[in-house]
Amino acid sequence: MNAPLPASQAAPAALPTAGDCDVMLLLEGTFPYVSGGVSSWVNQIIRGFPDIRFGICFIGSRREDYGPPKYALPPNVVHVEVHYMHERHNVPLVKPRRSDRKAFAQMEAFHDLFRSPGSAGGQLSASLEALVPLMQDGKAMDEPAFLYSKAAWEYITRQYRAFCTDPSFVDYFWTVRIMHAPVWLLARIANRLIPARCYHSISTGYAGLLGALLKQQTGRPLLLSEHGIYTKERKIDLFQSQWIRDNRSVFEKDASQISYFRDLWIRFFEALGRICYEASDEIVALYETNRLRQIKDGAPAARTRNIPNGIDLPRLSALRPLRPATPPPVLCLIGRVVPIKDVKTFIRAMRTVVNLLPDAEGWIAGPEDEDQGYAQECRNIAEGLGLQDKVKFLGFQKIDELMPKIGLVVLSSISEALPLVLLEGFAAGVPAVTTDVGSCRQLVYGLDEADQALGAAGEVVGIAEPVLLAQAAVNLLGDLPRWHAAQAAGIARVERYYTQERMFGEYRSLYQQSLQQSDVPAQALRCPMHPQR
Repeated sequence: MNAPLPASQAAPAALPTAGDCDVMLLLEGTFPYVSGGVSSWVNQIIRGFPDIRFGICFIGSRREDYGPPKYALPPNVVHVEVHYMHERHNVPLVKPRRSDRKAFAQMEAFHDLFRSPGSAGGQLSASLEALVPLMQDGKAMDEPAFLYSKAAWEYITRQYRAFCTDPSFVDYFWTVRIMHAPVWLLARIANRLIPARCYHSISTGYAGLLGALLKQQTGRPLLLSEHGIYTKERKIDLFQSQWIRDNRSVFEKDASQISYFRDLWIRFFEALGRICYEASDEIVALYETNRLRQIKDGAPAARTRNIPNGIDLPRLSALRPLRPATPPPVLCLIGRVVPIKDVKTFIRAMRTVVNLLPDAEGWIAGPEDEDQGYAQECRNIAEGLGLQDKVKFLGFQKIDELMPKIGLVVLSSISEALPLVLLEGFAAGVPAVTTDVGSCRQLVYGLDEADQALGAAGEVVGIAEPVLLAQAAVNLLGDLPRWHAAQAAGIARVERYYTQERMFGEYRSLYQQSLQQSDVPAQALRCPMHPQR
């Protein structure tokens, strides 16, 4: 049986490489290979600090999952390297390996901490710090030892008998290997990455674990910015995933319990999150609900803070005079065509909208290449509802060209954080109808009393409610005074609370603080494995 094994790719010749940098961005599945959302924010941050020399360490799943870069890199990006964690390789020749049972006992103790999050405290990071030296090539716990040694086999079988409630040992064996193999890749990346004065991870997960390893290895500051809560989003993905097996018979299944392998993956990502939280010097959320969720998931409260997204107000406000006097009957969903955006609900809502407003159109402006199967399902639904001439799939569009042509921004997502697209729409003079996810209620209706006094910038409805979504959109488009009041509220809210100048000011303070903590200049930290750099 061939199993996915981790792989790494050095930066292609076309990408910049340097000997060191000020801030190393740790990016999992985002910039520069995926457009929109978090990637737009990363692009905004890099360009907002032209005096800071950024490095990029991109971590992806498999090479074939990504096309060419979607963003041009500005001159202050001095280093880029790309790594793939689940790329298939030819199975190597397996040789017997001597194993260190004491080292495996340390790993077993480390895994026991995964199962007791309430009592872990700072022990996860300390336990990982003791394990990492043993994971280096040729050491007692290197990758071949984990994959092929007798002690590893005994460890896996013992764990299966003690904890697994799924009858398939084969699935358990390969799940454990696939789950753990990227950890050795991340350890190698941490050992070879060019020096940086501080590290900035844009999620927990694998990128966050890499950040924790780098913090342990170098002592340099680690910043964490979470747009969404990584563990929450992974749970959504894992609950929807079809590749996770459940081999229990109908008599063994309990409707109140999720399958063992699904739960195993969830606990794995929860543990990665706690490791990253423990290692981070500063932990940034976009809004208060997510900050409280971080604390609940293990983040030290004293290190957490909120920095909301900000938009380029002068550029987007210049689009307002380009709008027609009467809002076009165009509802636009701006985002990737993926399940988490629930594009299907938007399409179903458009059937009701068109019934009430025959001239209305629904535009879907976003790439379809991330989940082509889901994109085709969306097209099939539109055709099945007789909306092939009313629902238009536009692919990726430039915001500046799109905003003057639409009447409403619509967000039908089942999960969001603080979506930039709503703020961009408000700045350009476009109200919104959105599901009640993330900070959307705050953005539409306001946070505190002063914010709420600005008025409603649209309407918020429940998740997966196409009729309510349609009614809210029709109510706004069909009531011109109400639409203009929502437009004015959105403009006032974004101008007061969500400018990029405000966001840049807070991040500049964080970067300055972190760079000042780096006692040794970056020039003195030449990587010993790459002295030529």
